[in-house]
Amino acid sequence: MAEEELPGVLILDVGGTHGVLEDLAALLKKHFHLITMKEFLGNKEEMSKKIQSVFVFECRPTIDCELLESLPNLKVIGNSGVGVDHLDLKMISSFGVKVTNTPYAVADSTADIGMALMLASARRLVEGNVLNFLG
Repeated sequence: MAEEELPGVLILDVGGTHGVLEDLAALLKKHFHLITMKEFLGNKEEMSKKIQSVFVFECRPTIDCELLESLPNLKVIGNSGVGVDHLDLKMISSFGVKVTNTPYAVADSTADIGMALMLASARRLVEGNVLNFLG
């Protein structure tokens, strides 16, 4: 399937401080034509017709009324995180757009860190390490 035939997905950027990780971008490219926010803003008229999805990575890009109004073919917003508190679901659904997320993506890691913190607290590992370092 040629790149132009793939549905367009709007992302903030690839790499950099707030952009989609490069490995993740490579995966997305298998299924979507990636359109960065810079490309979109540079040619809104043409790009707005191609975008059917927005991929939100680290709460970016910001989803607001202005953006949704400029994307007439938008079908879904994919959030790469557990929560959707940063998204106005009522406003988004008023545009007929669905929202997805990854609810269990970090469940194991969160549990591991929680257990590590409880064990460190119960065994006073931080205080012991500081005393060992000073002593």
